[in-house]
Amino acid sequence: MNGKKILFVSSELVPYLPENPVSLMSYEAPRMVNSNGGQIRIFMPRYGNINERRHQLHEVIRLSGMNLVINDMDMPLIIKVASIPRERIQVYFIDNEEYFKRKATFRDADGNLFPDNDERAIFFAKGVVETVKKLNWSPDIIHVHGWMASLLPLYLRTYYTDEPLFADSKIVTSVYETGFEGALDAEMSGKIKFDGISEDSVEALSTPDYNNLLKVAIDHSDAVILASETVPEDLKSHVDSLSKPVLDYVSPQEAEEAYTNFYNTEVLK
Repeated sequence: MNGKKILFVSSELVPYLPENPVSLMSYEAPRMVNSNGGQIRIFMPRYGNINERRHQLHEVIRLSGMNLVINDMDMPLIIKVASIPRERIQVYFIDNEEYFKRKATFRDADGNLFPDNDERAIFFAKGVVETVKKLNWSPDIIHVHGWMASLLPLYLRTYYTDEPLFADSKIVTSVYETGFEGALDAEMSGKIKFDGISEDSVEALSTPDYNNLLKVAIDHSDAVILASETVPEDLKSHVDSLSKPVLDYVSPQEAEEAYTNFYNTEVLK
């Protein structure tokens, strides 16, 4: 991976959130690339339950200050950064008071999905792209982890399709077993179509559940990693129906060699 630029975009990441398959691999994959001579950037949402003082988050004024339009509403974009000390890895946080100030990630105190999770996902996808544009950093690979990040492939291949910074970038989506029960807002596809994205691209989101969100991500990706030992059968069948490179599940102990080989021989070929 020497010199290759990889952008990691994730719903969750340790040590900022509790350990689970998504947050752990979202940390391990960049660490592996970093230790093998690759250049990395990591993005995640700045949820309100992340302790800013403990993790030493601070705002980057030169990257903040832009407004993103979400379903005809202007939403201010705030960018914060922090470092994972023992790995010397910097993490960029996408923030907005309306969407991410609340002291939870995806659900309220009663266990219900936040009603605006769809808009939060749209804001996150657009916020990542706009920030990377300001950084003027052109990634060779964009690797997506977790459902809150799953709209990024769609936006890159449609809304930002003419953006030269990403013209040669390859998109990889990791598919995990863990998702969410139920569905996001029924108007989600309309909010995405507001950005000029076609009906065909979001047809699956007429029912915006976990499987359909991931199908849209997979459809707009160049390669897929099955990141859990078991994934929903519906998703597995969808992956099998496409002619895209697929890395089957490997244990964490095998991941470094397997991911590096997959990036080099299948994604970047």
